[in-house]
Parts: sequence; C-alpha cells; structure tokens
Amino acid sequence: MTLSYSYKYLIWRSPVCSGCSPITPFSSRDSEPHCPRDRRSKEGTKISPGQTRLAALAARPDGGWKGGTQDEPAEPPSPRPSAPSWDPARSLAPRCASLPSSSSVTEFTTLSDGNPKESSPFINSTDTEKGREYDGKNMALFEEEMDTSPMVSSLLSGLANYTNLPQGSREHEEAENNEGGKKKPVQAPRMGTFMGVYLPCLQNIFGVILFLRLTWVVGIAGIMEAFCMVFICCSCTMLTAISMSAIATNGVVPAGGSYYMISRSLGPEFGGAVGLCFYLGTTFAGAMYILGTIEILLAYLFPAMAIFKAEDASGEAAAMLNNMRVYGTCVLTCMATVVFVGVKYVNKFALVFLGCVILSILAIYAGVIKSAFDPPNFPICLLGNRTLSRHGFDVCAKLAWEGNETVTTRLWGLFCSSRFLNATCDEYFTRNNVTEIQGIPGAASGLIKENLWSSYLTKGVIVERRGMPSVGLAEGTPIDMDHPYVFSDMTSYFTLLVGIYFPSVTGIMAGSNRSGDLRDAQKSIPTGTILAIATTSAVYISSVVLFGACIEGVVLRDKFGEAVNGNLVVGTLAWPSPWVIVIGSFFSTCGAGLQSLTGAPRLLQAISRDGIVPFLQVFGHGKANGEPTWALLLTACICEIGILIASLDEVAPILSMFFLMCYMFVNLACAVQTLLRTPNWRPRFRYYHWTLSFLGMSLCLALMFICSWYYALVAMLIAGLIYKYIEYRGPQLLVLVRVDQDQNVVHPQLLSLTSQLKAGKGLTIVGSVLEGTFLDNHPQAQRAEESIRRLMEAEKVKGFCQVVISSNLRDGVSHLIQSGGLGGLQHNTVLVGWPRNWRQKEDHQTWRNFIELVRETTAGHLALLVTKNVSMFPGNPERFSEGSIDVWWIVHDGGMLMLLPFLLRHHKVWRKCKMRIFTVAQMDDNSIQMKKDLTTFLYHLRITAEVEVVEMHESDISAYTYEKTLVMEQRSQILKQMHLTKNEREREVQLIHDQSAPSCPSSSPSPGEEPEGEGEGDPEKVHLTWTKDKSVAEKNKGPSPVSSEGIKDFFSMKPNQSNVRRMHTAVRLNEVIVKKSRDAKLVLLNMPGPPRNRNGDENYMEFLEVLTEHLDRVMLVRGGGREVITIYS
Repeated sequence: MTLSYSYKYLIWRSPVCSGCSPITPFSSRDSEPHCPRDRRSKEGTKISPGQTRLAALAARPDGGWKGGTQDEPAEPPSPRPSAPSWDPARSLAPRCASLPSSSSVTEFTTLSDGNPKESSPFINSTDTEKGREYDGKNMALFEEEMDTSPMVSSLLSGLANYTNLPQGSREHEEAENNEGGKKKPVQAPRMGTFMGVYLPCLQNIFGVILFLRLTWVVGIAGIMEAFCMVFICCSCTMLTAISMSAIATNGVVPAGGSYYMISRSLGPEFGGAVGLCFYLGTTFAGAMYILGTIEILLAYLFPAMAIFKAEDASGEAAAMLNNMRVYGTCVLTCMATVVFVGVKYVNKFALVFLGCVILSILAIYAGVIKSAFDPPNFPICLLGNRTLSRHGFDVCAKLAWEGNETVTTRLWGLFCSSRFLNATCDEYFTRNNVTEIQGIPGAASGLIKENLWSSYLTKGVIVERRGMPSVGLAEGTPIDMDHPYVFSDMTSYFTLLVGIYFPSVTGIMAGSNRSGDLRDAQKSIPTGTILAIATTSAVYISSVVLFGACIEGVVLRDKFGEAVNGNLVVGTLAWPSPWVIVIGSFFSTCGAGLQSLTGAPRLLQAISRDGIVPFLQVFGHGKANGEPTWALLLTACICEIGILIASLDEVAPILSMFFLMCYMFVNLACAVQTLLRTPNWRPRFRYYHWTLSFLGMSLCLALMFICSWYYALVAMLIAGLIYKYIEYRGPQLLVLVRVDQDQNVVHPQLLSLTSQLKAGKGLTIVGSVLEGTFLDNHPQAQRAEESIRRLMEAEKVKGFCQVVISSNLRDGVSHLIQSGGLGGLQHNTVLVGWPRNWRQKEDHQTWRNFIELVRETTAGHLALLVTKNVSMFPGNPERFSEGSIDVWWIVHDGGMLMLLPFLLRHHKVWRKCKMRIFTVAQMDDNSIQMKKDLTTFLYHLRITAEVEVVEMHESDISAYTYEKTLVMEQRSQILKQMHLTKNEREREVQLIHDQSAPSCPSSSPSPGEEPEGEGEGDPEKVHLTWTKDKSVAEKNKGPSPVSSEGIKDFFSMKPNQSNVRRMHTAVRLNEVIVKKSRDAKLVLLNMPGPPRNRNGDENYMEFLEVLTEHLDRVMLVRGGGREVITIYS
C-alpha cells in the first residue's frame, strides 16, 4: 500500500480491488482473500460488497449458526449494529465486510459455549489458542502479551466449563482402568451431601476410642465429668467445623482435600501450618488405629496368638506391649503394601467398614433397650469390695459342695498355699466374703446415681466397688500382684482422659477430602460436616449417660474386661451378641488405619509440591500415575514410631495435640483474617462470625493446656508469630515518590491513596531517589527521609521510608525495586505516579525511565499501579457520598484489577461507592453468555458489583486514528533527525502534539493536568486533518512557517501498520470508556505492556495518553503474573 500526500488534500492509492477499503488489514485468521467479489461462502451464497459479516452469515441456508445439536440448537448471538465507517470524500467504493473462513465462522458461534483446554481455575495459563482472541484491530495494544495474559472472554469461557475433578486415588484408578484400552470419559462429580460428606465424616469420627476406651473414661471420670469432657470436645470440633464452613464458602472448593481447601483460601502460610499438623495427626491416628486393631485381635479375638508370654502377673503388661510392637509392625507393613499396590480397593471397601461401624452402634442401642427389661447375664465376682479377674477360676466362691463333701474351689487355690482347708491363705481373702453381682444391671436398675461421680485411680491400685462392705488390712500392707485382682494399669486424671478421648471427635475434615467428587462442595461440606458432628456428638453424649446407667462401675473401670471373662466391655451391653461389637470394631479399626495410610501420604505430597517446606520437596515425587511413593514411605516410618510406643493410651494424647494445633490454626486464621479484613477472605457462610472462631481457638488452646501445658506454650508462640505475619501480609507496597528542591513530597496524594489501599494495615515502603553522590547529598537525603516520615505519620501509613542517592534516577529506582523490603517482607506491588510532562523533558529521559520501570516490575513479577491525574485523588479526610469505581477488565494478568476496588471500599473515603465491572466483547464473542459467565465468576469471587459487557465491533480504522499515528511517528522522527536547542525542541514537540488536538471533539487537557507546553493559543499551526471542512479551514489560514521542502520531507514517511492498529485500540477503548465512565469517581484499567522492540518506546507513551484521555482519576494496573485473587481465595 502506498500513500501520497498533498499539503491541503490527501489521496489514497491502493493496489487492491476498488471495492475494498484499503484500510482494512488482512486478518491472520482468514484463509481466504478479503475481497468479497472473489469469494463465496461455503454453502455457495453470494456475498455482496455491502453486506456485513452477520448479514452474510444470516444469508446462508442454515442461518449461519453452527455448534448446536438436533435436540438443543445453539442460541445465536444477538445481532450487533454495524459500526460507522469513515468515508472521506463519499466517492470511494463501499466498505468491505471481512467475512471469515468457515473455520472462523465455527469459532464465532461456538467460542463462548465450547470447551477450552484451560480448565484450571488458576487462570494464568499459556494455552496457545489464546492467540486467536487477539486477532483483529480492536485488541492490538495487548497482542504482544497474549501468551501470558488471556482475554477476558477466553478466561470466562474456561471458568464456565471448569470441572472440579478429584485428585489422588481417583487418578490412580483411572490410570489402571485406562491402561491398554480406550480411555473412558471422566464422569462429572455427582456425590451429594449424604454420600459425599456425611457418611465419610461418620466413619472417621466414630472409631477405636468409642469401642475400646469410652466405657473406661465414663467409669473413671463419672457421668458428670465425662459429660463435660465430651461436651467441650464436641463443641471444639463444632466451632472448628463452622470455621471450616466459612473456608469452604470462601471461593470455589478445589479438588484435593482439606489441605488444598485451606491453603488456597487462607494462603500457603496458614495452609502449611495446618497441613503439617493435620498430616502428623493423621499419621499418628493410623498408628492408633493399628494398635487398636492389635488390641482387639490379641485381647478379645485370639489371645493364644500372643508371641510373648508372661511368667507371672506382673509381666503381663510388658509382654502385651511387645506383642503389640511385633504384630503392629507386621500389620503396618501389610497395610502399606495394600495402599501401595491397590488404593482403589481401599476406597471400594470404605462403605463396608462404615457399615461395620453403624451396625455396631445400632447393636449398642439395641442392647440398652433390651437391658431395661431383660438384662444380659454377665456376673462379676467381688472379694469384699475388690473386683476379681475371671481368668483363673470359674466359680465365684471359696468353697463348693460336691455330694456331701465340702471342697475348695479354684479361687481358693489362687489365694491359699494349697487346696486343703487348713492351708495358709491371704489375710484379706480370709477376712472378706466373696459375692457375685450382675455386671450389666440394665437401664432400669437406678445405677446411674452410683456412677455420677469420678473415681480416679493410681497405677497398681485394685479396682474396688464403692458402697460394698469390706474388712480392710493394716495401712502399708503390700498387695500381691499375682492375686487375681483387676488392677489399674495407669494413673488416671481428668487431663489424661481428655487427651485419650479427644481423638474420638477428630475426623471432621473427612468430607472435604472428597471435595472433587462433590456436586456442590460449597453447600455439601458445611451441611454434611455440621450434621455429622451433631450426630456423633449426640451419640457420644447419649453413650456417656447410657453406659453409666446400664453398666456396673467396676466393670466400667475394668479397661480390658477381665471381670467379665475377658469380653469387650461395650460388647457385654450389645445385642444380640458381644461378637457383633468385637468383629465390627475390628474391621472398622482396620478400615480406619487403611484410610489414614491412604490420606496422609497424599497430604504430604500436596504440601511438598507447594514448596512451603523446601526439604520436603523430595516427597512430592511418586509413581508415573501420581501415587506418592516416597511420601508413603515416610508416613510408614512415622507411623512405626507410634507402633513402637505400643500403648494406645500414650499414642492418643500425641495425635490429640496435633489435631488440636490443626484446629486452633484453622480457627485462628479465620478470626484474624476477619478482624484484619484481608482481601482474600470473603466467606458466604451465613452463620459464621469471628467470635465463634475466636471461641473455638480458645477452646483448642484450653484443651492443649489441659493435655500438656508445655505444648500449649509452644503453640501460643507459633500462633503469635503467625498473627504478626498475617498482619503484614497481602499486597506489600513500594511507593515511589518525588521530592522537590526543599525535599518535600511533590504528590502527597500518593500516600493518601496508599493508606486507603492498605486501610491502615500491613507494611508499606516509601522510596525516593536523589541524583548526585552520597557524600555531597547525604544531608538532603536525611531531610527527605524526615519529610517522608512526617507525611507517613500524618496519613497513618505503616512502614518505613528509603531514600537512595544515585548518579541518575534510572539506576536509583532500579536499586529500590531490587533491594527494598526487610527479610521476608518484600514488596510485591509498586505504586508510582504518571510522568505528566514527559513530552517536554530534555532527552526524553523521564519517559525512558518510566518504561524501564514497567519492564523491571514485569521481569520481577511485581504488580504495578500507575496513577494518572494524581492531584485529583481524594485525601483521607474527604468522603464520597455516591458514585462508582469502574473496572475495565480487558485482559487477565493476575487479578490485581479486581482486588484493588475491594480494598479501596474498605476505607471510609470510598465506602459508599459502588463497584462496576466492564469487559469488552468482540465480534466473535457471545456478549450475553459473557455477562452470565462474568456474573458467575464474581459470585465465586464473593464480590458484589454491577456487570456490563461492552461490545466493540470490527470497524475500519478512522481518520483520526491515522492522524494520531502519523503525528506520533513524525514527532519521533523529527526529534531523532533534527539537532535543536532545548527551547526549540520543546516548542517543536508541543507544536507537533497540538496538531492532533482539533481532530477530537473534546481536546482540552485532562482534568488535573497542567498545560504541557507553551504556545497553546498559537494560530500558526500545521493541521494534518482528513475532513473536507478542515481542509477548507486550512486554506483560509495564514502562511505556514514551514517551507514546502520541509513539508515534503516531513510527510515522506509511511505509517507503521502495527502502530496504526495499536492506536486504533487505544482510540476505540478510550471512546467506550469515556462514554461509560466519564462520571466515575475512579477508573481502573488494564495497563498494556511496553513493546518488546525498544525502538517504539516513545509510541508506547502516546498510546497510554490516548487510552486515558478525558478521564478524571485513572489507575493503570499491571499485574505481576501471579494470581492475587482467585475463585479459591
């Protein structure tokens, strides 16, 4: 294409068909020529030169719409009015409508309803197909960054088609199913609240403690204290569940379990703290379940399997521990092998294990009902008030009658030197009688009064029945441990019982572990978890009362059921048989152990892959199908530590501490983030309040002190450190300010805006650069620091200032960006003012410094905020009683654009401003669907805002755009070739710049900007205009001060097509922004990146000027490429 210019008229000469506009560029998407006279549609429809694209599509036999099915035809996009085109002399050929190829037509109709490859809710993907979204002229200003910043239309389409698939065992199972065969389609999550959350929580909460220790806890603590203990523990988990519900409604719940949900919502720091505590608790829970399995196996199912035998009664405890270690190690090895080989079988048998738990609980309640009118027959034998173990005798009597002869029983032989009547017997045995009472009197026996109060024991003390007559021995008389008494195996006290019991209420996160399988995780997790806790709490509280009402106190205090023939104590109450409980509890503990060994390695793998703890990253690797091999090995090793402890009563308090720390961190995080109003905390759970989280945290802390005071002190220290860290996290600002000759801040409104963004919270670094040497300018730097500190105190900005002295401003700013911050408190956002008079500066160093600043923040993955017309920004004392904050969301580069208005509206200056979000739909986008998707996206973000989709039609490049581009390029070329003095150069720059002003209807300087040069009223200007009226006006002007030769050289250059397209984007966007947001209190806009080719830097500044013309307050926002606001947080 060639251009020839005349001084007063401009004539286009084009080699293309006369029926086509020479301005229309050839689209890279179109595989056919643009001339409609040389092209027919695929169906053979003739396209006339005057037809638009929509008209051409509508003329096709199928109506132009593709992508629908026979049953569900695709809804056609609403017709858009054609954009007005420029016709300079109204004698050129009609405008050519650029019809796309058939592939483009399909894209036009299916793009917003299709299934893009990008399915991750973390939007910053690098899908190569995003490049299609930048084709055409409208978005050319953003095309160089299309590989990192997707257009909003593709972003919303990806979110609308996002499917929340689970991780872990699901992938393993799919990998096995797909090996060697056709890949099966992945089913969408279909599990509801009952199957997906409620039942898994029941399975994990009900466990070994209910069957093996709850009766003992009730017998030792009594009904009253046991009731208080259960109520406190259940209240702790219920309050934690409310906090978890707030987390679950704080954005879309990701697949991958509780850790992903917490870390994506609360951040990696809290997520890492909670995740590690949860991992260790789950691992030791696996050890506890395995020990429970071995205890049931050796004590109640097959006692003869014991490898180590005790020679006397005093050695039974040690022999039992050794047996637990050996068998526990064997069972751990088998379970780890099963998890390694076939995880899918563990998940398939989960319902079987859950059935065992529910059946066992129902058997207990059935036994309670039956005991009211027909108590089971489980007699216990007492010597005086001492409980006897049934292992060594069968008849509860000293003597027995055989015919007419009195003979001694086996019990006699246990207390006397021989079986004869004249044998020497134990003194207590001689003085007291032997009695037999029912161990299960039943619910109607009135036994509840006797079991109301506690009866704590010390180790080695005989379990005695209160209220029974007994002839005691002299104080200090030793007790023979070989006698068949029921002894207390450990010293008991309330705090110990709390530590042992608390694991029975854990498992509340089991529902969120299946978050990827849930149809509606935000609804199912809160509902299912709270209902499960309510159900289990009711079962535990009722069990405390029923156990105390039905079972004799000495039997309750008999931990291993020695007084009832070695039966499981809770099994003696069950109906129809104690074996229901024994077998059911055995399989349930086996299943719980397998579930722990399945979940814990995946949790560790997730933490390792997040890189929170560097030395754990090796455990993020696994098999090709994703199985966490190394994490499983570490989990088995940690679990073996619990196995070697060998005592269920000693392992339970350890995992209680880990779970309490985990729950405390969850409650603390929710409470602190609510109080600090952190931007990523926006839960929708209606029953959540920060006081509930604070109460839950206090309960967890109190229980930790009850269990172990030194652990509690360590936890408080960690919690305090995390609190201070949370207070200073979020967008850490580096504010770059300029000081005048008196070392006063030129634009104090920047610090006012900083205070409004941070709402008085978090850390801010205020930096400034002085030119010169350190030795000469050190006093000025000190005065500048003092001035900045005073202003920070006045504006209530927390942080510190940093003044750098450098030989030039460029290096000084670079040093501030690289070295600003303190330790881990590094800035992640840079706030700077727009260089207003960049056109007048000598050597153009000001705008060069600005563009290098943009490039450096991009390279450092820092967000950049540029305020234009900063003098018009409100101070902290001001208030906006109405108005709006308008967000123009064009490309997505990390979400900072969405976060800033949310932060500003926390401040009283902007609190009454409503938020409006505008996005741009192009020709190929379904604007109706885009609005629906954007509304859904904002719902997931928990942001309330008005949504509007602005349609930008494909239109020819206007004369005004060409004029702006030519003037811009001519100004750049002149300054490179002409050697002018400083004053002459400034005057020439202003002269060339003013040539474009009359072409725009409103050409006054932007509000808040000072005039940028001299000679504003100079009538002697060269007008490069395109309309006939302006050409006539040019004739009537006086002679130009520029010679004809100069004019010829001046216009000898061609307009760069890339610059024309970029200017077209800036002009069109500015038109729609001014139309919609002229009255907005603040306009936030995506900031295009600088050109990769540095030769066009000066043009970049002009593009930004055009983009923001005629707007009062503008903030250009450039994200750092990292997600700062997501559907998760």
